[in-house]
Amino acid sequence: MFTNDTDTRPPTPQAQGSAFLEEKAFRARTVLVFGTITDTVAAETVRRLLALDADADAPIDMIVSSPGGHLESGDVIHDVLRFINAPVNMIGTGWVGSAATHLFLGVPRERRVCLPQTRFLIHQPSGGAGGPASDIAIQAKEIMKARERIAQVIARECGQPLERVRADIERDLWMPAEEALAYGLISRVIERRTEL
Repeated sequence: MFTNDTDTRPPTPQAQGSAFLEEKAFRARTVLVFGTITDTVAAETVRRLLALDADADAPIDMIVSSPGGHLESGDVIHDVLRFINAPVNMIGTGWVGSAATHLFLGVPRERRVCLPQTRFLIHQPSGGAGGPASDIAIQAKEIMKARERIAQVIARECGQPLERVRADIERDLWMPAEEALAYGLISRVIERRTEL
């Protein structure tokens, strides 16, 4: 199908509104991570982080509300948060679960906060193994490696003993804001932006 790259039609009101909000978020140095973490979400988040980092060394606010998603997509964001020069304030709201908790831990504890109604979820990675028995064995081995890696990150970033974290992620562990504070996932529970 032929497409016309010289389309001169004016942008729709929806496209104009979206562009306006994008520009406002950029000027406010705010990145939103909402919904399931996929490769597409990771790419968009990293693009924004790199652009804001190139723009200035001033702090970036990242607001996260996500049930989690693809572990390696969370890894990408986690690592880029450590890669850039600009400090990032990680702000949890709604729920921060699974791979979202992993990317949340990409910044120092003193920069991890949440709003009062936030719930956190940590657990071991899961996978849908399939195929020949030898492939299933390989996938199971990789899941176990990922489980240990995640446990080490949680232990290091939360100041918890590794054995405790291994036991805690054996099943889903839900934590409201105050429990997440006690566990070391966050440094403070805040209600207003001025508290950052």
